Amino acid sequence: MSRPLGISLSVLDVVPVFEGGSATQALRDTVALAPRVEELGYLRYWVAEHHSTPSLATSAPAILAGRLAAATTTLRVGSGGVLLPNHAPLVVAEQFGTLEALHPGRVDLGLGRAPGTDPHTARALRRAPERGGDDFFHQVAELSGYFAPGDPSSPITAVPAADGRPDLWLLGSSPASAELAGSLGLPYAFAHQINPHATAFALDRYREAFRPSPHLDRPRTLISALTTVADTDRAAREVAAPYLLGKIKMRTVRRFDAFPSARTAAGHAYAEAELQFLEELAERQLIGAPDTVRDKLVERTGADELMALTVVPGQEERLRSFELLAQAAREVRPGSSEGVSARL
Repeated sequence: MSRPLGISLSVLDVVPVFEGGSATQALRDTVALAPRVEELGYLRYWVAEHHSTPSLATSAPAILAGRLAAATTTLRVGSGGVLLPNHAPLVVAEQFGTLEALHPGRVDLGLGRAPGTDPHTARALRRAPERGGDDFFHQVAELSGYFAPGDPSSPITAVPAADGRPDLWLLGSSPASAELAGSLGLPYAFAHQINPHATAFALDRYREAFRPSPHLDRPRTLISALTTVADTDRAAREVAAPYLLGKIKMRTVRRFDAFPSARTAAGHAYAEAELQFLEELAERQLIGAPDTVRDKLVERTGADELMALTVVPGQEERLRSFELLAQAAREVRPGSSEGVSARL
């Protein structure tokens, strides 16, 4: 295993389903990909949580994380993230406590506050509509408490959570989530692919709000970004085109079925507004040849880690993107003065 030398690299997987494929095959492809990513020296592999979304086969992150852990030996695995308002904190503590017991020192529990679905499905998940804006804070506090040594006065014990604590991360895409993560003394993962204009500001707010905790004595951050690397800039755009076209459909006609195939994307007649949207999206993310990506990687935000969200139809094209990204990262000069680009 050869770990990239410049910055730490990880993977965020939404288990994409493309036209002509199936959720079953997408899940199997993810399990097959994890050990190959491990060989490239990536640090961690997170899976997202989405519901009632045919294009994304990530409805059960705890189950999938366990399978990924079993398929690898050193790679950290976990959720990116568990959307806590959809779940009872006790159940999450039991699930991830079990994962930590079976794979000690390799489990991450990323926590988010979004529903990860539409309002109808959110109700089916028993997501309570009356919860106030500060309820997420109390849910995180309750969950954290289950990983502490047992309180003799408490009638509830999350077995086996008290025996071992996974690394807790707070996920978000806004300055508000950044402040909450800092105030709790938790590491923070910012979703640059969702809100690229707020990345640098949110990380600054996190650092300003950070208070040391028993589990973390200094700020710790990662940025997830849409990442597609190929031999040339043009090739990278072509490989990314099916996902980008799928994003257009999500925005314009609110369709969340399988992503278009490479053939469908190549034959699509893009309107001027669609081309402008794609250009802006690609400019703010990591899509291009290794040199193009490297130029963005060397600019400073102070983030400790880049988590690559690579959504492409072919398994080998996906692996090739991870290989080229690792190559680009190795050529970034190591040191704390460099990190993930603020203009990603």
